[in-house]
Amino acid sequence: MAGYHSNIALEGKGEIDSYTFHCLNCISGEAELVTVHGDLVKKSKSDQEIRETNFFTAPGMIDLQINGINGVDFNSPDLTAESLISTVSYLLSKGVTSFFPTIITNSPAEIKKYLSIIDEACLLSPLVSGCIKGIHLEGPFISPEDGARGAHEAKYISPPDWDLFCDFQRAACGRIKIITIAPEYKNSQEFIKKCYDQGVFVSIGHSLAGSESVANAVKAGAKLCTHLGNAIPAMLPRHNNIIWELLAQDELYITIIADGIHLPDAFLKSVIKLKKEKAILVSDATMFAGMPAGEYTTHIGGEVVVDGKGKVSMKKSSEFLAGAAKDLLQCVQVLLDKKIVTLNDAWSMASENVITLLGKNAEYDQDWVLFQVIDSKIVIRGVVKNGSLKFFNP
Repeated sequence: MAGYHSNIALEGKGEIDSYTFHCLNCISGEAELVTVHGDLVKKSKSDQEIRETNFFTAPGMIDLQINGINGVDFNSPDLTAESLISTVSYLLSKGVTSFFPTIITNSPAEIKKYLSIIDEACLLSPLVSGCIKGIHLEGPFISPEDGARGAHEAKYISPPDWDLFCDFQRAACGRIKIITIAPEYKNSQEFIKKCYDQGVFVSIGHSLAGSESVANAVKAGAKLCTHLGNAIPAMLPRHNNIIWELLAQDELYITIIADGIHLPDAFLKSVIKLKKEKAILVSDATMFAGMPAGEYTTHIGGEVVVDGKGKVSMKKSSEFLAGAAKDLLQCVQVLLDKKIVTLNDAWSMASENVITLLGKNAEYDQDWVLFQVIDSKIVIRGVVKNGSLKFFNP
């Protein structure tokens, strides 16, 4: 039996629920035994041969780019520390044990406001502090060109400015760990080197950079690219374009949005096959992830429509996307549903590959997920953060 349940009487505590799960580790394929007694959980290697099971363990997922979730917008004037704190339980229930709240291009004052709120939330809640591994600053040092800038407001976009970045970092109390920039600016290489020296990952994105600019950025220390295939013009030169330039850089990690909407299947399959362990899933989720289909009004983009398949588009121009509405678990599920990769590879792209980029750390061993696959669908059963059971749905 893959899992079973009993009641155990503990002295002084009466009866408590006890569960045992015989699982396979989704990444290594090793047999493991998971026991849950009340709010205590233990995972260990199992000597028992498991011939067939639909229970799995896996590292907790890490979302490097998330703009909001379940009704909370990290870039909204309505954001509070309390509302940000409320998102953590939701993300944990979806198997996401770490994330990088993403702040996009805005006025310096607004950016600093949101950075300060994230820091405040971390100070108020040890759980939030443990889940937020850093902040992703997506702009304002990006391309102002149409197509490349995406939904970012052109009036706030500027060349890389180290003094301004340091101002942002002070507001965040040093929590900015990823910054997306366009490396075609003249001072980009110097800026990237300074970020690298400060331990901040530079990601190339919202850019129309040519071969030399991309190569110089990587040489200076850029480590990844932001949502490859998105935030670029619809029409590009067939050979000399930034997609090929980024893919040609062996050292770069590539992040992709696999929600089944932002990128076609063939593109996803090709990128994953080429980049292998350097391919990373991000949700790029907005507040609409977790919300029902319908019409909404936002402070960025105005009126938008969320359909039943998770597509978010402008109400007046339905061909233009207005963000993503699927969480990281749903992106993993899309890859499985479309048979683009195996369960092992899909989950690795949302966890193990990210851990390798960030630097393997013993603390990640304490973050893991118990899930079941029923009729090819992933069902989260338990989530452990820092060795403590935070979500359990047997």
